[in-house]
Amino acid sequence: MQRRSFFTLCLGALASVLLAGPAAAVPPLTVGLIPAEDSQAMLENSKAVIDSLQQQLGMPVKPFIATDYNGIIEALRSRKLDVAYLGPFSYVLASSVANVEAFAVAETKKSGRSFYKSLIITRKESGLQSLEQLKGRTMAFVDPSSASGHLFPSAGLQKLNIDPNKYFSRVIFSGSHDASILAAAVAKGVVQQSELNVVWTSPDIPESPMVWRKDLDPALKQKIAAAFANIKDVKWGDQGVLNGFVPTTDGAYDVVRETAKILNLDLKAMK
Repeated sequence: MQRRSFFTLCLGALASVLLAGPAAAVPPLTVGLIPAEDSQAMLENSKAVIDSLQQQLGMPVKPFIATDYNGIIEALRSRKLDVAYLGPFSYVLASSVANVEAFAVAETKKSGRSFYKSLIITRKESGLQSLEQLKGRTMAFVDPSSASGHLFPSAGLQKLNIDPNKYFSRVIFSGSHDASILAAAVAKGVVQQSELNVVWTSPDIPESPMVWRKDLDPALKQKIAAAFANIKDVKWGDQGVLNGFVPTTDGAYDVVRETAKILNLDLKAMK
């Protein structure tokens, strides 16, 4: 009887194991990346970051690239993505239509900051030292869709009751990124920093955030935030080498919301 009972117990245990089946595979963490014309290049540029996340989290990390920002936002909304990298304006849209929040921002060795500013500048030799003196002059923005080169300064001027199209005699677009062209000019000695007047400075503009779905497990969120913070000394696309990802909050993007409201922007059309 004892042998029979033992045999029966063994059979029962085996049946339980068979019914349970193999251990369930750990689902991957899905990460959405800012769209680019060359998806393969985007994957290559993000490989070091993805590999570091995978190693630190001890789970598969699957990158996802959509054809546009709206594709990333829809994937977040439908819970097909866990984490994503968005632009400031696309994040503001995502936070209004999907259950997401910003949690980290890349800090690069080149800038050492997680924010930037928009400036309106003049040459010192022009004698123009204030916005009041710019009335009736030519204003050169960068590009209609440039955040720091057009959107933020336009909103800033409108807050001061200045309509750029009426205040200046002419408004043109240079077509080059303002930060790049100014930095290059200073570096090459074409213009010295001391030769420029800053007549208007924007509030801090937050860099593009990493966002996660709010409904992720809190313990997993902690691990994700710690993993991003520890990603150092690796190249992050065209931004350069990372110091890491520093914490941010949804409130840091209120300045972006205000800008979008002042300019009545269609965020779905933003790139």
